Amino acid sequence: MPKGKQVKKPRSPDYVPSVFTPVPFFPDMKEPGALEVPDKQEARVEAANALLFLQGQGSSTVDGPSQGERPEKEEPEAVAEKSGSSSFSTDEDDGRDEAPERDRKKGKFAQMPDISINFDDILKALKKENRALRESVEKMSLSESAFRNDAEKVRFYTGLPNYFVLETVMWLLAPHMDGMKNVKLSKFQQLLLTLMRLRLDLRNQDLAYRFGVKAGTVARTVHRMVNIMSSTLVPTAVFWPSRAELRKNLPAALRASHPDCAVIVDCFTVPLEEPAAEHEQPEAALPCSEGTGPTYSSLKYLIGVAPQGVVTFVSRGAPGSVSDKSLAEGCGFLCKLLPGDVVLSCRDLDIADSVAARGALFTITGACKAGAGRTSEGPTGPGAASDTVTVQRHVERVITMVKQRYTMLTGPVESPFSTACERTSNLSTFDKIVQVACALNNLCISAAPLE
Repeated sequence: MPKGKQVKKPRSPDYVPSVFTPVPFFPDMKEPGALEVPDKQEARVEAANALLFLQGQGSSTVDGPSQGERPEKEEPEAVAEKSGSSSFSTDEDDGRDEAPERDRKKGKFAQMPDISINFDDILKALKKENRALRESVEKMSLSESAFRNDAEKVRFYTGLPNYFVLETVMWLLAPHMDGMKNVKLSKFQQLLLTLMRLRLDLRNQDLAYRFGVKAGTVARTVHRMVNIMSSTLVPTAVFWPSRAELRKNLPAALRASHPDCAVIVDCFTVPLEEPAAEHEQPEAALPCSEGTGPTYSSLKYLIGVAPQGVVTFVSRGAPGSVSDKSLAEGCGFLCKLLPGDVVLSCRDLDIADSVAARGALFTITGACKAGAGRTSEGPTGPGAASDTVTVQRHVERVITMVKQRYTMLTGPVESPFSTACERTSNLSTFDKIVQVACALNNLCISAAPLE
């Protein structure tokens, strides 16, 4: 009866030959007990041969040396050694196959020192290019660092002479900007945006593109910054000097002819973009002269310039139809005068009586007073004509300088700026802009004094 387990003795009736188990015929077989150790060795040989066959390397072992020949008698140790040697030869073949790959990799890494030198050169070139691009972007940007060492850029965008003056203005306004909630724009950018609006008269949408914000943000920022500068910067830079300071620094051109000159006055107008009905109330406070109908095509301002060339007084805006006299009497200019002061003008403003009521003297310089129809105490003689030209050029130069430095003052004034924003002071946003422009002009070194 078959026992159900594999029999490895070829002479046994239960033996089944297998292609995976080439067992040589041994004529002299020993007892089963003596074959236990060789059987284990044969099992290892069979496993090795089976593995070689599966890898495609065991055909020679299965087929034998030649067809029809019986394999020679080999000891189990020899078979195991042969199988092991064939396995080792396979490993050696794999090693030989991998050797060229290792050599290629080794050659690639052997060239790394040369490549690293090239990488260093490329890295230096990229760093240099990156630095140049950063500097180019920084120059084109509107950041604080882009203005720090570029006085020409400061003058072009802000009208101020250099970065030190701009930084001083920023230092003065910064404590009053803490309550302003604006995430995208820094304090410096808010000031710069406002100065660019005044200096270049750029529209809100243009500034919105430049600073990466919305047009509404630009409008709110300009209004807030103008209010802060009007309450902080204007009282600091636009003020009426004392008589002692005026006489101490009086230019030589007026020291001989008008030693008591306190101010040189004139009026200038700014056109409006469209009729502004909001100015009807100031018109009622400042009545128009006879024969002149109320018009709202422009705003009129009275400006006072000290003999040293700085603006010392700016009135609030009035409709262009208001007379010079009404404007001077209603804007608070006369309250600044002291008895004995001399007010100069190159044309008749019809305020001689009003000035005289304050104990001061209104003088029309040169030939302009001949057609004024009134007697005015002024210098007569050979130097009168040159005196007239000097005073006229002086006040016109200052007014022109302010308008050229801040072109928003040339108009036309947009309607949102011409409406009164504070009922207590009747000052519109544009009135504050005019005062702020005069204050900034006083901070400039190029303010033209009389020579």
